[in-house]
Amino acid sequence: MRRLGSFNVFVMLMLAGALQAASLAWPWAVPASLQWLGLVRGQALWWMQIAALAVLVRLLLDASSSRQAAWRGWVFAVAWLAVTFAWLYTSMHVYGGLVSPLAAAAVLVLAGGLASYTALACWAFWPLAQINQRFVPLFFGALWLLAEWARGTWLSGFGWGAVGYAHVSGPLSPLIAWVGLYGTSALAGGFAALLALATKAHMFRARATYGMLALGGLALAAVVPAHHGTDQGVLQVTLLQGNIGQEEKFQPSTGVPKALSWYAQQLLAAQGSLVVTPETAVPLLPGQLPEGYFRALRERFFSGQQAALVGIPLGSFSEGYTNSIVGLRPEDESVWRYDKHHLVPFGEFIPPFFRWFTDLMNIPLGDFNRGALPQPTFDWAGQRLAATVCYENLFTEELATQFTDAAKAPTVLVNISNMGWFGEHLAMDQHLQIARMRSLEFDRPFLLATNTGRTAIVDHRGRVTHQVPSHAQAVLQGDVTGRAGITPYAAWVSAHGLLPLWVGALAVVFAGAWVRRRHLERAANPV
Repeated sequence: MRRLGSFNVFVMLMLAGALQAASLAWPWAVPASLQWLGLVRGQALWWMQIAALAVLVRLLLDASSSRQAAWRGWVFAVAWLAVTFAWLYTSMHVYGGLVSPLAAAAVLVLAGGLASYTALACWAFWPLAQINQRFVPLFFGALWLLAEWARGTWLSGFGWGAVGYAHVSGPLSPLIAWVGLYGTSALAGGFAALLALATKAHMFRARATYGMLALGGLALAAVVPAHHGTDQGVLQVTLLQGNIGQEEKFQPSTGVPKALSWYAQQLLAAQGSLVVTPETAVPLLPGQLPEGYFRALRERFFSGQQAALVGIPLGSFSEGYTNSIVGLRPEDESVWRYDKHHLVPFGEFIPPFFRWFTDLMNIPLGDFNRGALPQPTFDWAGQRLAATVCYENLFTEELATQFTDAAKAPTVLVNISNMGWFGEHLAMDQHLQIARMRSLEFDRPFLLATNTGRTAIVDHRGRVTHQVPSHAQAVLQGDVTGRAGITPYAAWVSAHGLLPLWVGALAVVFAGAWVRRRHLERAANPV
């Protein structure tokens, strides 16, 4: 392949990065004639993700230096990440009142900063790739894992858009119960490198070898036996989607009375064994509610045969505030409580030196208190429900702390969210893929209750079994089957965190660096 000009390389990297973002949740409606490719709006596209990343690897192999490889990795990652969370522009400009150029710049600055992890991985990859191209998939997979892990955990972490989420269906999905999100991302990186090598080899035999390795590996992954837990009974659930517009959600004259009225009506009349509301469905502190409002809810569920999980802020000025869920159930004088642990930077806590930025936006931002880790499950009707709030569902290693004791491990996972900050559908669809990944990692069904969508029920195999339209007031009723048993992933990550993955990846990188050093020494001192 002839060497490409700098501009052509730049365009290819930008397009490939954008396609990788699209592979996480396809953003457009397409004609039915193309849907056989999986091009259905909201769906993850595993093949597109591997193909897009293969373009990056191919251009890294053609780079002339580590510095050039780092630049190429950075350009690719900026396009990938900026497109992935372009919805942040909506939250800052439309709802936060930040002027359009500054909101767009903020998205690009965030993408550029997070892209530095990918750039560093590509910088380290280039010299390792010079050793022996047979090891390129191993080196790239290990370095890609380290970049994803660092982005998802360091400095509070923002792992939204990790490539593993593109594989909630497809040939790698059976491996998720064994290696989790980051292990799947590493495997996807390795297969992308194999595909890149298949386009680079100079002889047909080499192309055929790399192609057969890639296809054989994917086929093997597809038939790996999935972990089999055991059913733990059926729970009838009702999920509420109030569709209170973000522009009015916290307005005392419009959104607040609308939310109080609609959710109270639905909670008092709901069917099923468990009722779940979205995040901050009740948008006031208990002491600010109309007289008798919360007491009526407690009495409704204390004396009946149903339970409820209700999103509500808690706390006071002196004690601090929490983004919380309260659990109400029969004959339980105490109120079960979950306080959000992993807070959103700029949304629920303001990093040092950034108060000036948040002051530019007309959003009720502040510093919340963090809940403990782990917190007790909500036990009801023979099920143990583990709760998360909004984006903390990204942090698989934190959710895994609920699985240290198999006898007390959750049987159902629940996330309540308010995706109304982020516009039409892109963030919603990506959030649904995150829920599907958690289901596959832990072999658990997942309940997703949101303000504007996607409100859904996901079974333990990561399949969406029930869903209501977004941007509509809706009540979703369905049955969910709880699960017992521990997946291999849950077993090792609950005991050791992500340590085994990044130690293994570092071992591969250091081994490659040692071999490269020996090669250079031999070249400098031939016998």
